[in-house]
Amino acid sequence: MSPLTPPTARRVAIVGGSRIPFARSDGPYATASNQEMLTAALDGLAEHHGLDAPGAVGEVVTGAVLKHSRDFNLAREAVLGSRLDARTPAYDIQQACGTGLQAVIAAANKIALGQTESAVAGGADTTSDAPLGVNDDLRRTLLQARRAKTLGGRLKALARIRPGHLVPDIPRNAEPRTGRSMGEHAAVTARAWNIGREAQDDLAATSHRRLAAAYARGFFDDLVVPFRGLARDQNLRPDSTPEKLAALQPVFGLDGPDPTMTAGNSTPLTDGAAVVLLASEEWAAARGLEPLAYLTACETAAVDFVHGDIADGEDGLLMAPAYAVPRMLEKAGLGIEDIDLVEIHEAFASQVLATLAAWEKRGLAPVDRDRLNVAGSSLATGHPFAATGARIVATLAKLLAERGGPGRGLVSVCAAGGQGVTAILERP
Repeated sequence: MSPLTPPTARRVAIVGGSRIPFARSDGPYATASNQEMLTAALDGLAEHHGLDAPGAVGEVVTGAVLKHSRDFNLAREAVLGSRLDARTPAYDIQQACGTGLQAVIAAANKIALGQTESAVAGGADTTSDAPLGVNDDLRRTLLQARRAKTLGGRLKALARIRPGHLVPDIPRNAEPRTGRSMGEHAAVTARAWNIGREAQDDLAATSHRRLAAAYARGFFDDLVVPFRGLARDQNLRPDSTPEKLAALQPVFGLDGPDPTMTAGNSTPLTDGAAVVLLASEEWAAARGLEPLAYLTACETAAVDFVHGDIADGEDGLLMAPAYAVPRMLEKAGLGIEDIDLVEIHEAFASQVLATLAAWEKRGLAPVDRDRLNVAGSSLATGHPFAATGARIVATLAKLLAERGGPGRGLVSVCAAGGQGVTAILERP
């Protein structure tokens, strides 16, 4: 038997995107599940691109960071509840805040290798409907009772339950290895890179202003579908200014001198879902769909934040893109000056500014701020963890298409666990 000939990689087109407006935690989506939000995003994509025909989509890849046990098969359940063909295969992935972009990369790789012609990728997350874990002592006691061979043994185990065992385990925004929240880690990094308050507030205000302008000109008309009474991102503050943000009190880094990170220059807890349609050029052409852009490169990285962040902050929790992006550009034979639009996920304004400084320290040219997050980003939209990557990819692809000519865009997403997921989109 002769060995299989490796396939030639094909170009992967980004055809479109769909998301629901992002909402602040415990707000309009307080009772919406990940499945419900993801289904709404899928339905918007199906309606806009005619994907409700049998076999229209080859595969669906999505994920969520905060998942109930019932969400073990989230992607598939969302497909079954959507307008997509119920025979569409689907699976979940998870890489913290990099989930949405990693889902895009996973789907794109299959298209590039000819294993499927089209795919939908993205994610959903709700902090309003976050799972509450059983107290671990209670869990062990219940398991012991289940293992008991006799009624007496079960009753003896259950008799050990105390009132304190009934307190649930509340999800915490903290790294298991350090016990520090993401914001506290970012505060260490901000000090290490000398990121000031004024620069953070200016970046945050710019994000709101640019997102508001994008909505005003109709940019999101075909990317955002109304959901539960919202037609645009609830966190958006069109009248946000550096002066107004300067009045807010710091909330992170309070254990050190001159804390700079506030609720205004940090991303709020958010609920939402977003998806992207990817395809081969042949699939898109056969359906009369014009690709917005192409996914041409990707790179992931991780840093030792457990030691580096505590020591001096340069290898902080959210600094992996400082390594992934230079490596990706070098492999592609590009410099930052060859990138027309740069999209950096705004977990915190300080993290964006530290990433820009780190890129320069590692030999990249300075990023022109007029090319950075030109339609706003997470500080204004909010950040449903697994949805952000798909939101950014769809936004950047459309921005490149609007330019009319050739162009390149960079996506940089930091993630919990000291990880980073990055990619390059291109329009020939």
